[in-house]
Amino acid sequence: MWRFIVLGVVIIAVLVAGFSLIDTSASGDVNASAVLADTTVDTSGFAQAIGPWDWQFPADYGAHPDFQTEWWYYTGNLATDSERRFGYQFTIFRRAIAPQSYDTESEWRTNQIYMAHFTITDVDGETFYHDERFSRASAGLAGAETAPVYRVWLEDWAVEAQNDDATLTRISASMDNAAVDLTLEQVKPPALQGQGGLSPKSEETGNASYYYSLSRLVTDGTVTIDGETFAVSGRTWKDHEFSTSALGDNALGWDWFGLIFDDNRELMLGQIRQQGGDTEPAFGGLLVDSDGSTRYLAADIFTLTPTGTWTSPHTGGVYPSGWQVSLTVPDSDDVLNFTLTPLLDDQELHGNGIIYWEGAVRIDGDVSGYGYAELTGYVDAMTGRF
Repeated sequence: MWRFIVLGVVIIAVLVAGFSLIDTSASGDVNASAVLADTTVDTSGFAQAIGPWDWQFPADYGAHPDFQTEWWYYTGNLATDSERRFGYQFTIFRRAIAPQSYDTESEWRTNQIYMAHFTITDVDGETFYHDERFSRASAGLAGAETAPVYRVWLEDWAVEAQNDDATLTRISASMDNAAVDLTLEQVKPPALQGQGGLSPKSEETGNASYYYSLSRLVTDGTVTIDGETFAVSGRTWKDHEFSTSALGDNALGWDWFGLIFDDNRELMLGQIRQQGGDTEPAFGGLLVDSDGSTRYLAADIFTLTPTGTWTSPHTGGVYPSGWQVSLTVPDSDDVLNFTLTPLLDDQELHGNGIIYWEGAVRIDGDVSGYGYAELTGYVDAMTGRF
């Protein structure tokens, strides 16, 4: 799904963090500069998602700096042999603050900034851990590359390929009281969202992203909570999108679901909620069949009906909590009816940036499994932000 960056917050954090990283006790001269001519969101000079994209993998796993915004997003549901369950989110965002880069003697100057979000849901422990980081794409602090292998990182939070074609990757990240060290194996080809990977978010030309998913990554490794390490296995969903403008002017927020079924299929469903209560008809979903083939889902062939609400004790935001889903499968007589239930009510990210809910859910009904939901615009409206 598309993600967001609040430009002003990120810029302030990067400027502060950038100077704090200078070791003033070291000998020799420090060659650093921070030049920011304009903090407004100006899309002129950036490429836009308009026509078809010539997808090339693994090259397209890397960065696309001609576009203003990009993110690499991983969510997974994991369990121990004794069925102690965990969820996790690991996302790295790239944002260009200007369309051009400059030749400079300073190793600190850059037109790219990075942000990362990392969460762990300890279901049995009824605890949600979340953290974020900011940095600039300079001095080796953060970046995205495919040579010699696919790697996206922000300091020591990283996802890195373990082989040349990036079908085997490793995620490692830690925060206070929680950490993951996971290996992910790709078992299906990239699923191109929208129409051949061009995913419209409104009817206006250019309000779209280039978007693919790796919908089923077989995952093994460890989760560490309060110094106790658990061997886990499960499934992970990866999204990667790049764009310059996406949401329409009337967008309030979105509900997004990445669902991994036990029958070897996967499903992305999304809806953009508009000011006034309508939903954006341009955006729908995608069903990935067991053989890796895909079926585009128009917005009018599925429904997402909340079954309850949860009120955040942190922010006062009122979120839907549980959904009844009905989906007519294209090119078949199948109608799928199932429910989505959060594994933990409190999976809200709240802090310095935009407040949103992102958490692990269980799937029951005509299909079963686990997945993730992302809910934005319930505390901070997304109108005009992205």
